[in-house]
Amino acid sequence: MTAIRIDAHQHYWSIQRDDYGWLTPELPTLYRDYLPTDLEALLKEHQINGSIVVQAAESIAETDFMLGLAAQHPSILGVVGWLDLHAPDYMQQLERFRAHPKFVGIRIMIQEMKDSNEVLEPGILRAITDLADTGVPVDLLCTSNQLHSVVELLKRVPHLHAVIDHIAKPHITAQVFEPWRSQMAEIAANPGIYCKLSGMVTEAAHQHWSPEQIIPYIRHTIDLFGYDRIMFGSDWPVCLLAASYDEVVGVLEQAMDSQVSSEDREKLFGRNAAGFYRLISQA
Repeated sequence: MTAIRIDAHQHYWSIQRDDYGWLTPELPTLYRDYLPTDLEALLKEHQINGSIVVQAAESIAETDFMLGLAAQHPSILGVVGWLDLHAPDYMQQLERFRAHPKFVGIRIMIQEMKDSNEVLEPGILRAITDLADTGVPVDLLCTSNQLHSVVELLKRVPHLHAVIDHIAKPHITAQVFEPWRSQMAEIAANPGIYCKLSGMVTEAAHQHWSPEQIIPYIRHTIDLFGYDRIMFGSDWPVCLLAASYDEVVGVLEQAMDSQVSSEDREKLFGRNAAGFYRLISQA
C-alpha cells in the first residue's frame, strides 16, 4: 500500500469574507483569494494526497467556511478551526464542529495575545484542560519569545494532545538559537507534543534567505522530537511571501540526512499527521 502524503499546514481564504484583520492590501502577494483549486496542481506535483487546512481568522464563521470547503473538496483531509475559549458555550461550539467528519482540531492563537501568560489564566486554562480531557488535537501558534508560557502550560495540562506550529517561530534572520532550543527541548520532553516543520522561510529574510540559514533549525527540531513527532507543513500561501511551494519542500528535503529511512520519511511527510489528527481511514 502506498504511503499517504499530507501537507499538515496550509490555509484558504476569501478576501470578501472580511474577517482576516491581518490581511491587507499592504500584503499584495496574499491579498487575493486562495482556494482549493489554486493548490491542486502543486499537491499533485509533489504527490501529496491532501492537506490539513488551518484557521487564519479568529472567528467561528471562518471555521464554518473551511468546513464548507472541506465538504466539497476531497483534497481537504481535515480542518483545524478556532474556538472562542472565553465564551461560556465553548464546549457547545466544539461539539457542533465535531459533528463534521472533517473537523480534526482547534488552534490556540497564543501569538495574538498581548501577554502570552494569558493562556495560563484560570478561564483559558480550564478550557484547554477540557480540550485535553476530550482528546481534541490542538495546534499551538506562538513565537519563540512566548515559549516560556507554553512550557508552563504543559506543566499544568500535561495530557494535552498538541502540536507546535512553525517550530515556534525562532529568530532565523538573526540566527538566534537560545533560549528557543532549550525551551523546545523542555516541550519535546512531553511525549504527547508534536512539532510542525512549517512556516520557517517567512521567519528568515524574505528576499535574502538561504537553506543554510534554515537547515540548522530543522535539524535541531528533528533531534529534539525525533521522526515520530514531526510533520511537514507548507504554510501555503503565507510561504509565498518568501518562497515557492517547491522551495519549501526543497529546503526540508535538503535538511534530511541522506541515511534517513523511507519509513521515517513517510512519517514526516504524512503518517505522523494522519496519526496526530486521527485520520483513521488515511493512516
